[in-house]
Amino acid sequence: MEGILIPILVPLGFFALLFGWRYLVSKENMAMLQNGLNPKAHSPLPQPYQTLKWGLLLMGAGLGLFLAYLLDTYTIPHDRENEAAIYFSLIAFFGGLGLIISYGIEKKALNK
Repeated sequence: MEGILIPILVPLGFFALLFGWRYLVSKENMAMLQNGLNPKAHSPLPQPYQTLKWGLLLMGAGLGLFLAYLLDTYTIPHDRENEAAIYFSLIAFFGGLGLIISYGIEKKALNK
């Protein structure tokens, strides 16, 4: 009986999470409209900076993955215990570096 509950409850829980999140966002937008505010005007960053942030994050993660592959293939002896740590650490390092670069670009543009 336990084996059949997981395939049923996981999609239902995921749907409930998405439905609840969308419900709360629309409720927040309706409250802002009732107070005379524009919900679209209160986004934290302009859209070009948001796409810049995602682009640099994904480019950094891709660069980290590529560098981890090169290190794993050509330099480090094949040690299966520590192989995953190299991939995760370099993806996180270069992804974070991309976010730091994005922050610097945004701060420079906002100070002008």
